[in-house]
Amino acid sequence: MRELWITPDRQGNSMSADSAESTDHRFMHRAIELARNCPPSSTAYSVGAVIVADGVEIATGWSRETDEKVHAEESALNKLDPDDPRLTRATIYSTLEPCSTRATANRPPCADRILAAGIPTVVIAWREPSLFVAACEGVDKLRRHGVRVVELTDLAEEAMSMNTHLDLG
Repeated sequence: MRELWITPDRQGNSMSADSAESTDHRFMHRAIELARNCPPSSTAYSVGAVIVADGVEIATGWSRETDEKVHAEESALNKLDPDDPRLTRATIYSTLEPCSTRATANRPPCADRILAAGIPTVVIAWREPSLFVAACEGVDKLRRHGVRVVELTDLAEEAMSMNTHLDLG
């Protein structure tokens, strides 16, 4: 017999561990779908992002959605008022670890934008390899600031699939 644990969801309501996992997988699959919209680039990853509050998708984004430099998390966050109260109880799903540094100097890294928005939970499928940035520290930075980071490594291959043109080593 399989054990079923009851845990609080991100809003404090009781839910099973299976239910939390299926919710995370459902929204990560949505982020993966969005990543497929990215125009391919030899200098950037194709990433999708979904922001969810109270179980409802409130914003989405993907790399290069609005301009050639926009990141997925940035694109999704740009669609919301920075003071939107839902952000403090939201989860952002990103197919790739949020960046901790940017080549575009006039844009803050996505990890900093997530911290500024007050989003308490981040769910990713894979960590950023050192192809463009020597050592991405997005997950570590978020965790140091009290953000809960969930890694869905079982979806990493699917989340990487639109980046096969890059040398992911």
